[in-house]
Order: sequence, then C-alpha cells, then structure tokens
Amino acid sequence: MQENLINYTKEAFRSAFESEPERIFLAPGRINIIGEHVDYSDGFVLPASIDKYICFAVKKNDDSKNCTFFAKDFNESFSFNINHKQTPVEQMWANYLLGVFNAVQELGKEIGGLQIAFSSTIPIGSGLSSSAALECGFAYILNELFDLNLTKKELALIGQKSEHTFAGVKCGIMDQFASVFGKEHQVIMLDCNSMDHQYFEANLEGYSLVLFDSCVKHTHLTSGYNDRRNDVDHGKKILWENFPDIEKFRDFTFKMLDNVRTEIGETSYKRCLYLLKEIKRVEKAAIALSEGDAEYLGKLLTETHSGLSTEFEVSCEELDFMVEETLKEDGVLGARIMGGGFGGCSINLIKDENVDEVINNITAKCKADFDIEMKVYRVKISDGIREYKQDECGI
Repeated sequence: MQENLINYTKEAFRSAFESEPERIFLAPGRINIIGEHVDYSDGFVLPASIDKYICFAVKKNDDSKNCTFFAKDFNESFSFNINHKQTPVEQMWANYLLGVFNAVQELGKEIGGLQIAFSSTIPIGSGLSSSAALECGFAYILNELFDLNLTKKELALIGQKSEHTFAGVKCGIMDQFASVFGKEHQVIMLDCNSMDHQYFEANLEGYSLVLFDSCVKHTHLTSGYNDRRNDVDHGKKILWENFPDIEKFRDFTFKMLDNVRTEIGETSYKRCLYLLKEIKRVEKAAIALSEGDAEYLGKLLTETHSGLSTEFEVSCEELDFMVEETLKEDGVLGARIMGGGFGGCSINLIKDENVDEVINNITAKCKADFDIEMKVYRVKISDGIREYKQDECGI
C-alpha cells in the first residue's frame, strides 16, 4: 500500500512537471485512542499516527520565484509567488499550504522555489486529520529543504496556525502534534495546553484497531460542539467560584462537582461529569496499552462511548447502533465513537481472528437498518512525518 502510494505520487510528479522528484516525504493521519472533548478542559488525549499517508514528491527549483503544487487526487494545480504576501483562496486544499507558508514567512524565514506533487491514502472527511498531515507535511518539507531550524513543536504550531488563519477552523493542537511526533508502536499522552507529552508502548499483539466510517455527517456538528463548550464553561465558572484554589479543571473531584450540582444545573453537571471521567480514563488507557491489557482498554473505550452518548450527548442514532451491534460480536473488546461526534467513525478493538467476520456482519447490519454503505479502515500505529529513503527495506 505504501509503496503503491509512493510510486503513484512519483508518476504524478513526472506527469505534472516533466522531470524526476528529488525527495519523497510521508505525512500520516492520526487516530485518537481515547480522550474526546477533554483537550479544552485541561485533560489529556491519547493520539497516535497511523499508516495512512499523504505522500509528497518534491523538487527544489532555485531559479523560480514560485511554489507550484499538483494535487493528484483532485487533479488540480496551484502556484504562488514566494515573494508575495499570501491570502486565502477559493481552493480549500491550497489554503492549508498557503497558511503554512504565511506562518513561516511571518517568522522571517526565507524559502526558494519548489515543485510538489502529492497524493493521499488518508480518507478525506473521515476524522483522520488529512488536513493536519497536509499542513505539517509541507512545514516539515520547508524545514528540511531550506534549513529553517524549526523544532517539531514549532512545526505542529505552524500547522495549527495555518488551519486557524487560512482554513478558518479553530482546531486544537492534537492532530498536528500527532502527525509530527508520532512513533511506530507508541501512543502519545498529550496535555494539549502545555504540550507536555510522554510516550507509551502500544502492546496490542493479537488485536487490531479497526475504524468503521458511518459516512454520516450531521449538520449540527458545529452548533452542537459550541453548545457543549458553553455548557462546560458554565459548569467551570461555578466550580471555580466555589473552589477558587483549584488550578486546573482536571483537579476538580467528583465530590466537588456533586456539591454544585443543583447550582450548575443537570445539563452542565452531566457535561462536566463526563469530562472528569474521561480525563481519568485516558491515564488508565495509557497504562493498559503499555501493559498489554487489551481487555481493560476495550472496557475503557466502551465506557467512553457511553459517556459521549448519554452524558455529553454528541453521538447519533446511527453511531449508537453501530457501536451497540459491534459490541455484540465475538472477539470485540471495545468500541466507541471517535472524534467530535454527530457522525463520523467508530474505533473498535477486535481480536485478529475475528476481524473479517465482524466487518462483514456490521457492514450488513448498517446496510439493512440504515442503508449505510459503511467504509472500513484497518490501521496500524506508525511513525510521524518523515522523509522516505529509497533504500528503506520492508516497504
């Protein structure tokens, strides 16, 4: 699969620029094992890079004042002058790249002309962060080719800034961080506020992480997300009024929350209860992974889905059905909705020998009950953004 993508992208470069690329880079998508909606509440998340990539075929063109891109999957090209101040354009995919260039330009860094063709195996719109891979992949390329001396953390922040300023999406840092900092067979426990992080081994031998894409996109994702933020902020305000010595939301106890339950109201209480539980689940999940305790990890995933569905209320009928039916299958240790909610993917922990049967059964049930053509993505935890070397083995 990876070799096919690389060859496909090289051919796209040859077709677009009538020459050979000089270097190849791979930027991965990501999953979040556990830790949903806690990134803006002093919590931890547990992302990992996966073996779905954007591949970039690249050639420096020092005689040119232009950066020229060919997006093979869209069959579209875009070019901009490196000496000009950039502004957002109609081609959305180009904005992610322009935003990165703009952020680098604002740091006073200089780059030369480039030709880049890229293609992807990260499904767009599936919640696997193809945008972060595009942004951070380009930032990484600029850093490598023009000796910008930017740190990994700076590259992640440049990707996030691009999404904020040129794509208009006020995302957290998790997606970009995972794409840049990912390590094969390891997950990252990340504090999204401080960007403090540590790695835990992902000991999942005999088990697979499989994503089921419902292909459902409910229109109230943005409004629902903002409503949840408001519910949480209301609860936080009253908690801090009652317990001003607490520094971080994650340090409130369940007893403290119970003490203000009447004052904050049942809705805000449920939202905050979910978040405090989820923050603790992330820490437990990291340990379970590193100890190879797949059974307990699966239990935590399922608890998270229950919380997202009944306490944070960001699931939907289709996803609840998908998770509920998946959990009935032999060999399934846990399942949950992944991402912001109101549609998208579920992430499922399944024994290797049962994966095919579970996929077949759930695909059939989703088709029968909701007329959904479910998509399936089998993923493995991989390295973060890197240059592909021609002499790599096992590709």
